[in-house]
Amino acid sequence: MFLELTEDNLQQYLNDNPKVMVQYAASWCGNCRIMKPKFKKLASENDGVAFLIVDAEKFPNSRKFANVDNLPTFAAFEDGKLVDQVQTNKPDGLFELFNKIK
Repeated sequence: MFLELTEDNLQQYLNDNPKVMVQYAASWCGNCRIMKPKFKKLASENDGVAFLIVDAEKFPNSRKFANVDNLPTFAAFEDGKLVDQVQTNKPDGLFELFNKIK
């Protein structure tokens, strides 16, 4: 599943899905736009993991689930708990994080 959140409701997806990958982004963030297709491709190749894009500026409650102080930030969750997070604009960093919950 790949979804861009339209509400500040990340908690619901963390409760409903055992494995969740999140890209925290913002509309003005160039590196976020560069990484989005890579994130989306990873989602298309991995059933059983929810891939969500969260606008870090619009959704402060969803942002608090990871230590987001730079964009893009990627976070991996398993059973509702943060496994790890990384701030990167390199696909290898994203793949390395994903492998922690694969």
